[in-house]
Amino acid sequence: MENKIKEVKKEIVSKSNLIKDLKDIEKLRVEYLGRKGAVTLLLRKLGTLSPKERPKIGQLLNQTKREIEELLKTKEVEIEKLDKEKRLQGEGIDITLPGRKLGRGTAHPINLVLREIEEIFLSLGFKMEEGPEVELDYYNFEALNIPKDHPARDDQDSFYITKDILLRPQTSPVQIRTMENQKPPVRIIATGKCYRRDATDSTHSPMFHQIEGLAVDKDITFGDLKGILTIFVHRMFGEDRKVRFRPGYFPFVEPGAEVDVSCLLCGGKGCKSCGYVGWLEIMGAGVVHPKVLEMVGYDPEEYSGFAFGMGAERIAMLKYGINDIRLFFENDLRFLKQF
Repeated sequence: MENKIKEVKKEIVSKSNLIKDLKDIEKLRVEYLGRKGAVTLLLRKLGTLSPKERPKIGQLLNQTKREIEELLKTKEVEIEKLDKEKRLQGEGIDITLPGRKLGRGTAHPINLVLREIEEIFLSLGFKMEEGPEVELDYYNFEALNIPKDHPARDDQDSFYITKDILLRPQTSPVQIRTMENQKPPVRIIATGKCYRRDATDSTHSPMFHQIEGLAVDKDITFGDLKGILTIFVHRMFGEDRKVRFRPGYFPFVEPGAEVDVSCLLCGGKGCKSCGYVGWLEIMGAGVVHPKVLEMVGYDPEEYSGFAFGMGAERIAMLKYGINDIRLFFENDLRFLKQF
């Protein structure tokens, strides 16, 4: 049995020198270590040996098996290394080829719209102001002429944290905070996130972005408001857009107005997008209510002002022809790469 084992070892060493590829290695593994391989057959014959010979021959066979496995593994590593070297030699790098461009991100459409709106009003003499998203009930409602029993609170459907603290449903509190800390003249624009308990659908989202504008000085009239917003509409949507002001109610302005622009798709002729009326609503506006001026310590007999508010998502949908607000928040790169 020992002589047979020595012959097997001699054979495998001899044949290993003739290995050319991984297939040859696998062939030798099957030939010597497979179910019907030479070493396996010798192991099966251990039962025919005497109890005295069996331990010695068994140990010798197990050692031979390990040596064969190590030999084949060594050959496998050598073959893989040679194959890799040949492949690298055949894959020379052409340094004259242009490099691969890395993918670059683009600005989100809401950020694009906010940036454009801010630039328009900054060019008209407004300045930027910010306020907290977690707001006091006083600044969000009472200081804006919306007392605790006012029916307008039902329309807000806000996220309350406590009875006096809530997530702001509008950016209007920034107006109050600014006027409390600044004497007239005031001319500000405020942008930021707002929150309302709206069910998500194609036109509503529980989180959205709002743009708020305020101007307070002596002798400001509704005509000044119309002039400013007409300039904004023409710069934002084009000089051919028509602007319409309709009576509207907001507790913090008097008189109040809804601001419409002629439909961007049909040019005011009437289509499905505008409900066949030729107009699309873009914002609410009006002359600042005297009670709001009184709440911040301004004399309504001496000062007047105007305010307006619009949703960034609404403006973006009209500007880019988007019919579902949810597209802005789904982070689908196929959609975002278009901007």
